[in-house]
Amino acid sequence: MRIGRPETARRKKGRDAPGKKRKDILIAWGFLLPNLAGVACFTLIPMIQVLVSSFQRAIGGKWVGLENYVTVFRNAAFETAVSNTARFTLVCIPLLVGISLALAVALQSLGPRGNPMSTGFLLPMAVPVAAVVLVWKVLFHENGLINGALAALGGTGVDWMHSGAAFWMLVISYLWKNLGYTTVLWTAGLTTIPQSVYEAAQVDGASGWQTFLHVTLPNLRGTAYTITVLSLLNSFKVFREAWLVAGDYPHESMYLMQHLYNNWFRNLDYDKISAASVMTSAVVFLLIGFLRRAWDEEE
Repeated sequence: MRIGRPETARRKKGRDAPGKKRKDILIAWGFLLPNLAGVACFTLIPMIQVLVSSFQRAIGGKWVGLENYVTVFRNAAFETAVSNTARFTLVCIPLLVGISLALAVALQSLGPRGNPMSTGFLLPMAVPVAAVVLVWKVLFHENGLINGALAALGGTGVDWMHSGAAFWMLVISYLWKNLGYTTVLWTAGLTTIPQSVYEAAQVDGASGWQTFLHVTLPNLRGTAYTITVLSLLNSFKVFREAWLVAGDYPHESMYLMQHLYNNWFRNLDYDKISAASVMTSAVVFLLIGFLRRAWDEEE
């Protein structure tokens, strides 16, 4: 009888396994359902509503098909906003990714001495937007500090926020705000590369530049994808600074999609907002999917 007990225990355990599995699944769904309900209420359902509204009149809800999309495409302000937003993204993301990677590599080469500097790079994220705007106005106003310094040196002042320079002020603000966070992400990716790989490259006689190209960069593909996607999404979040500095209608060079949405919302043009937001979301999803596919093919 004693010999048969282990076999009996195994049979009992086998019968209990499906029940335990069902219990684990129920527990998992119990944790997931509140989050799924929140996503459905505050994200999924509003997205469906916006998609439906893009084919309807703002007043009355009459179905008009693609008329809203045609109206948006023929709008001159939409063309300006799309052009400036695309230009801003194409300029900022390569600059942010390249500069932050160079800083992360430099900080890693410093060893423990670079840790305080890494922490200091995160300070811009803690600075309130109102404080950033105040600094902008003090520095770049027509009668601000920079123009005062230029006048003292015998130069002429520049109306920074009402000229083509306004776009580059927005670029500088974006880089200053996101550089520290992106540098920390690169640093986290660099720490996952085994030191033995660098030692092997040194033994093979690889130079510093060759080690960076053939060891560091290939091992940072996953981190690069994450950083690129986050940078793309963050490039759509610079509206607050631009709006607080220059208002609803800033210089044409920094009139972005967010300005357009804000002005249409104020005029109750919900049909135009819905159509434009659907197109913007589609472009963002396509870009993220393209990046994902490119990284998967490289891997």
